[in-house]
Amino acid sequence: MTSVSSAVSGARLVTGQSVLGAVQVVTGDGGVAAIILGDDPVALHDAALKRFPDAVPAGKAEADRVLAAVRTCIETPWATFGLPLDMRGTPFQCQVWQALRAIPCGGTATYTELAAHIGRPEAVRAVAGACGANPLAVVIPCHRVIRRDGSLSGYRWGVSRKQWLLDRERTGMARGQ
Repeated sequence: MTSVSSAVSGARLVTGQSVLGAVQVVTGDGGVAAIILGDDPVALHDAALKRFPDAVPAGKAEADRVLAAVRTCIETPWATFGLPLDMRGTPFQCQVWQALRAIPCGGTATYTELAAHIGRPEAVRAVAGACGANPLAVVIPCHRVIRRDGSLSGYRWGVSRKQWLLDRERTGMARGQ
């Protein structure tokens, strides 16, 4: 984990499609720094360039490998994501993101439970903010965090995507995946 700086050494852009729509991935020498989901690939590309202005397009072999790993993570979330991550955030955000990775596939946690898990029970709103700032869709599974009443809360990439991911995970886990 690194500091909050967005400077990624050797930043490269990978753009593609998945069952959840457009995907923009930013990789660097340290690993995958961002996975962004959306409907408009051009808007995702522009947003990635705004955050990573020195990024250049990845070569075809790298792009194919990265997109395959991201698609596998989306479609079979019980499988291990096979690429290194370059998580960039504040120490608190990185702590929350690590805790998110500990939520089992097919499971959920509330913001309150997540705050207690990291030893900061008073920081429920800050935990929610860290979830919203997560730049690594799906591989840091902020979609697994729900409201205390069990309902879905917001999701940076859309509540319908959050529901799809949770349903996919539960179905796969029920089948013993």
